[in-house]
Parts: sequence; structure tokens; C-alpha cells
Amino acid sequence: MSSKAIKIAVTCVVLVGALGGLMYTTLAEGTEYYMHVDEVLKDPHAWQGKRLQLHGFVADLRQRPNTLDYRFQVSNNGQVITASYTGVVPDNFKNGAEVVLKGQLHGDGFSVDANGVMAKCPSKYNPANPGTAGS
Repeated sequence: MSSKAIKIAVTCVVLVGALGGLMYTTLAEGTEYYMHVDEVLKDPHAWQGKRLQLHGFVADLRQRPNTLDYRFQVSNNGQVITASYTGVVPDNFKNGAEVVLKGQLHGDGFSVDANGVMAKCPSKYNPANPGTAGS
């Protein structure tokens, strides 16, 4: 092999190694699984301690008086997880609201990260009576 070919091969190996290492470290830190409550509860031990985005519906919402501490249930398809959160919540965060929570599952429930509550808005564009739209 010529000297030029060896330099090109070494450069390619170094670049591929550097890009592979960069992608691995970037993806390893930011990986979050998007799961529904019933999917997580099929095997909760497999999900404990992992970064999750948990989708479900709020029930039994309780706020400690004069604090920003919340405890509530998150349910989907009859399965329920207890969640806790400290912080400001969106205006539409209430019982029955559809939410996506960012955090981790632990033995005592789901611990929501700071700013980890996203409440979905009901669609404002669906007509109340589909038969009368545009009349």
C-alpha cells in the first residue's frame, strides 16, 4: 500500500470513530422512552430508573396547601401509577386532563422532573355539532 492510501485509511478510521463516539455519548444521555401507563405496568421493574415520558390521564389530583407540591394518579386503560411533582403546572392541568410527564419510575411511583408536566389541550377546532358546521 502506498503512503497516501494509508493516510486516507487512517483518516477515515479516525473520523468514523470520532463520529461514532459522539453519537453514542449524545444519544446515551438524552434517551427517553415514550410509554403509556398500561405499557409501563406490564413490567414495571424493567422501567425503574429509566428516563420516561409517561402518557396518561390525571385523576385524584391533590395539592399540599400553600405549596407547589402535587400528588396525583396517572391512568390509562384501567392501569394507574401514583405521581408526584413540585413546580408550576399548566392551566389545563386538572382531573381528567391528558398529560405527558417527563421523569423516572421508582418503587413508590413516578417522580416528575422540574418542568416535566405537559397537559394536552382539547381540540378547539372540532365543531360541537358536526351536522351543523357551516350552517
